[in-house]
Amino acid sequence: MQKDIIIPIIMFVLGGCGFLIAKHIHNHKTKNKPLICPGRSECHAVIHSNYAEIFGVQNEVFGMIYYAFISLSFLLVFILTLYSIPADRIIFVIFLVFIASLVSVLYSIYLLGVQIFILKKSCIWCIISSFISILIFILLFI
Repeated sequence: MQKDIIIPIIMFVLGGCGFLIAKHIHNHKTKNKPLICPGRSECHAVIHSNYAEIFGVQNEVFGMIYYAFISLSFLLVFILTLYSIPADRIIFVIFLVFIASLVSVLYSIYLLGVQIFILKKSCIWCIISSFISILIFILLFI
């Protein structure tokens, strides 16, 4: 397969994985069930902290929206690539994804900093989500 088809598939999968993680966190929060974290993570403390929302919206809701946007955008890019649609039409979609990814990466780095330096607790699910966000941003340059 060509690189121009493989990257959209990888991005679609990463977006889906990120969405499932954000949904997993959201389901546990809304059902008030403890979130089980592997290792020594303290997910409950992190996802219920004062930093768990912005503008009155829970971080994982923004995560679900962002990751769904990524998956759907790269599904569209994949389809446009298959049908040999001119690159100038695809570039606009990629530009929107770039802006969303930049915001996501900056916010993810901020939240990682909050976990390390302020809360001094970590949530492995949140760290994995941040890693996916950073990976998506890096892959945009390939």
